[in-house]
Amino acid sequence: MANSPNPRGPNAVDRHVGSRIRLRRQLLNMSQEKLGEELGVTFQQVQKYERGTNRVGAGRLWVMGRVLDVPVSFFYEGVSETMGQPGFADNDQTPIVDDFIQSADGVALAQAFARIKDSKVRRRILELVRTLAAEEAEAAAQE
Repeated sequence: MANSPNPRGPNAVDRHVGSRIRLRRQLLNMSQEKLGEELGVTFQQVQKYERGTNRVGAGRLWVMGRVLDVPVSFFYEGVSETMGQPGFADNDQTPIVDDFIQSADGVALAQAFARIKDSKVRRRILELVRTLAAEEAEAAAQE
């Protein structure tokens, strides 16, 4: 059992919560340093939370929700849907959400999308992106 994961260490849910912390912080244009100050921890600790390297305790997660102006449930949104998908296994694969929010384009897109309040417009944008992605995949398959 030397190669088994540490049951006390962070798991896929911890990494998902961390990615949601990072997403919300970036949507607010808040630095890791500022979030750390608000929480009473170093920016390095914020980095560890965001990567899922360190677990966030219940009390700290509650404070984080207040600082980031979201309910605690925000940090868990989507976790049940993603647990069975590739990239959310207990290994070193990076979830697609992490890749997205770590790119400048991903953050900019998320920020702009969040400002759109009309749900019909949001759905149309989603369909546009899906169509463009499908067309790109089809073009790549024909090459």
